[in-house]
Amino acid sequence: MGLLNKYDNPFDSGNIVITGVDTLLNWSRLSSLWMMGFGLACCAIEMMAASASHYDIGRFGVIPRPSPRQSDIMIISGTVTLKMASRTKMLYEQMPDPKYILSMGSCSNCGGPYWEHGYHVLKGVDRVIPVDVYIPGCPPRPEALLEGLMKLQEKVRKQSVARTVLS
Repeated sequence: MGLLNKYDNPFDSGNIVITGVDTLLNWSRLSSLWMMGFGLACCAIEMMAASASHYDIGRFGVIPRPSPRQSDIMIISGTVTLKMASRTKMLYEQMPDPKYILSMGSCSNCGGPYWEHGYHVLKGVDRVIPVDVYIPGCPPRPEALLEGLMKLQEKVRKQSVARTVLS
């Protein structure tokens, strides 16, 4: 009698989680974002500080990877010159889908203080690759990078696998 009642309502045991595929995949993606740091100038110092023990970017599941083929996100921090633009695009194309880009600092966002007088500075990395989150500042503090990561995690949380496959 007790055995039959257990199979009548298997959800009473408390060890079962019911969720959708989107929720499960998005939770796993946002909890393990592997990053490729692309430090090009002084903003890279702040990016390295965010990875150090005081700010501990690893607690958000962000693990640095040396190769674009193993990375989910690319953090572009610093001035992107016209010569580096083609390399940046090549690294972006080597990343597997889904891939995300964080533009860190005013130089990578819009060229920064060099865009007006520097003939060699790209006026925003979004001219060569799509950017998911912009982090303002010159240079932005490590807290701003962490806030940008949380905004990216919210974006990943709202994505749908079905729409990605169909498009």
